Amino acid sequence: MSTGERRSAMRRRLPPAALGLRARVLTAFAMGALVLSALLAAVTYGLVRENLVRQRESVATNQAYLNARYLRDSLRSAGVDVSSVLDSLTFTGGGTPVLLRQGVPFAPLGIGREELPPELRRIVSSGQPARMRFSLDGRSRFGVGVPLPAVEAAYFEVTSFEDLERTLSSLGLSLLAAALVTTIAGAALGASVSRRVLRPLAHVSAAAVAIAGGRLDTRVARIDDADLGTLVNSFNDMASALQERIERDARFASDVSHELRSPLTTLSASIQVLEARRHEMPERAKAALDLLVADVTRFSAMVEDLLEISRFDAGAARLHLDDVRITELVMHAMAASTDVDVPLSVAADAVDCVVQVDKRRLERVIANLIGNADTHAGGATGVSITTAGDHVRIAVEDAGPGVDEADRERIFERFSRGSAAGSRGSGRGVGLGLALVSEHVSLHRGRVWVERRSPDRSGARFVVELPVAVDTEPAPDPGPAGVPAEHAEART
Repeated sequence: MSTGERRSAMRRRLPPAALGLRARVLTAFAMGALVLSALLAAVTYGLVRENLVRQRESVATNQAYLNARYLRDSLRSAGVDVSSVLDSLTFTGGGTPVLLRQGVPFAPLGIGREELPPELRRIVSSGQPARMRFSLDGRSRFGVGVPLPAVEAAYFEVTSFEDLERTLSSLGLSLLAAALVTTIAGAALGASVSRRVLRPLAHVSAAAVAIAGGRLDTRVARIDDADLGTLVNSFNDMASALQERIERDARFASDVSHELRSPLTTLSASIQVLEARRHEMPERAKAALDLLVADVTRFSAMVEDLLEISRFDAGAARLHLDDVRITELVMHAMAASTDVDVPLSVAADAVDCVVQVDKRRLERVIANLIGNADTHAGGATGVSITTAGDHVRIAVEDAGPGVDEADRERIFERFSRGSAAGSRGSGRGVGLGLALVSEHVSLHRGRVWVERRSPDRSGARFVVELPVAVDTEPAPDPGPAGVPAEHAEART
């Protein structure tokens, strides 16, 4: 299994992305505040409700007993008007009296015998005082029953809890609002804490991005935190080790390349001497000389590429920028890099585009792309220049097998030849040409990528995108031989 396939398989096995650490900390604080405030609100509401109800029931019970005693004493007198006695009673909290005397009910305030709970009537009728909560007309009531055997009667007093329910409802809304405020405060505290805790991690992340972008000397400022300080120190040690390793490898490649130039010079001089006496050689010697020339040429190009790469690694690569017309530069680069007539297509709005580039490096980019097409795809089939906003794009197309989607980023890495890397006979390159293309384009603040040539045609399309320095209006004159510029093709 290739590296790209292994990475794809690992991505498939990974669970879906969860909330970030900051979101989890904020959620934990908010949920903790919500649960705590809800618990406190429930306990507070329960205790207050129980105390208020118990207090109201105690007051209503005491008042009912006082009224029952007064009613018993008043009814002992002969000829007493029962209704007048009931009207003279004192009530607390809106009590309603009901008197049952010798089977006759007296209910001056609207609540009669039938509204009383049967169980309450049964207990009081048996001679036992009782009290009971019940619902009447959808409202909570509290009834107290007191038997009056001395006057052959039973007294009931019904108290409404409507005002108490309104009080409890207001209390519940207040506690709910307090819970909401507490939850918001907990979320705000969680956001503040997570921001403070994750600030070092943000610095580590920014440093990692900088190191990945080539700034190997980036380090994270040390902190005094006992837990996160270890992470910061470990990251800095890792970055130092990585920088030392990369610099050591870069020095090694540079030293080796420099050391190889002397024997290569000697070999090249010797080959020139042999070439001068080629007519004196037998056929087998000529074939061997041709192989030697090809390998030495290939070896010299690889050494030059390694030296160029070492300059990038050492930060010694410098741009010598000039304002050039992109069309002229591309035509000159194509003429110098191939002997084959490759069609050049220039869009009308790209004819007069001027870019600020290092001409030597950009010509090397185009030459490497055309050489890559010659090596792996049988040659380039076309070069085009187009614009995209404030950028100009140079595309080199071929009719080869194309580049697998898994290799489209990897082929710009050093010593990578995509799926052809494992076959010696699959190409003459060593995998440095496209890496140099990427380095040169990055120095110009541009980017390079490879894509499919088109949905209905095989092949690859390498695209270089560069910022435009001067974007003038396209020339109104027709192209060569009277053909409009947008359809003109130049042949090199």
